[in-house]
Amino acid sequence: MRGKTYDEIQIGDQASFAKTITEADIHGFSAVTGDFNPIHVDEVYATTSRLGRKTGGRIAQGMLSASLFSTLVGMYIPGKGALFVSQTCNFLKPVKIGDTIRAECTVLEKMEKGRIRLRTTCINQRGEMVVDGEAVAIAARHLEDVV
Repeated sequence: MRGKTYDEIQIGDQASFAKTITEADIHGFSAVTGDFNPIHVDEVYATTSRLGRKTGGRIAQGMLSASLFSTLVGMYIPGKGALFVSQTCNFLKPVKIGDTIRAECTVLEKMEKGRIRLRTTCINQRGEMVVDGEAVAIAARHLEDVV
């Protein structure tokens, strides 16, 4: 996939990427980050905890869903050659094993120094927004940086 240079990006440009969250994803994310909170990795604990009783068991780490924004920035908009600068996240609903999460971004603003501001959201298979936020990324300036 080819990215877009700063000059090619238009306000309103959109991209999306979907992934079904698996038990292996949760354990892999725990291994990378060190987040072994039992609400994520221990079914017995999760089903007996206050949150686990409400959600029906284990839930994925919020940042696991939010990490899909990195795929959008690095592979789609702006894409190859982009640098992630910042990300805000509001975690609205839990994500469970087997949920398919669609990460979406929309270009809101072209800023100075090659930066773009994006609306970022994650939506589950039921159409419920589970993460809402904004990102800033630096887009490549030259075509040879994105091909």
